[in-house]
Amino acid sequence: MGLSLIAFLGLLLAVGLLRLFELRISKRHQKEMAVRGAAKIDEPKFRWMVLLHTAVLIGAAVEVVFLRRPFLLWLAAPMFAIFLAANAVRWWVIRSLGEHWNVQVVDSTHLGVVTSGPFRYVRHPNYAAVFAEMLALPLIHTAWITAAAGTIAHIAVLAQRLSTEERVLFANPDYRAAMTGKPRFLPGLF
Repeated sequence: MGLSLIAFLGLLLAVGLLRLFELRISKRHQKEMAVRGAAKIDEPKFRWMVLLHTAVLIGAAVEVVFLRRPFLLWLAAPMFAIFLAANAVRWWVIRSLGEHWNVQVVDSTHLGVVTSGPFRYVRHPNYAAVFAEMLALPLIHTAWITAAAGTIAHIAVLAQRLSTEERVLFANPDYRAAMTGKPRFLPGLF
């Protein structure tokens, strides 16, 4: 087993452990917000998002090990840079949202609408960052099947998630006033 493979598998493991840590933060935030009157929205398709993230991590490992995907520095370097940038944005989002940040849809808008940090520019910076991360991560070690399949699945899962989340968020007049006219994912696009 080559050094690049060991490093890549370690990176996938680290991302998986980070997701578990994020779930703990999310559960703590859910409890804190529930005490203040925020309601968790029933979202039966949330498990598909969890399954997708798990499948990308496992799929990338399986593809690289069993299909012997090469490590190509010319591809790995920019994909790793995108991966790091996406994680920087994700943690900027988590920090900006504070206790409002959650992996599930929670209606906390009556406790205030966050318009600072990346929310000055777009409505859903976290989804853009996670999308970029899930696309770039497998490509760090040329797992192109996982990257392609994960991207297609992510588009489907994200469409469902956004439909639920935006219905809840735009029901609040303060959110509507603050966010109407801002793009969903990238400043200046869409």
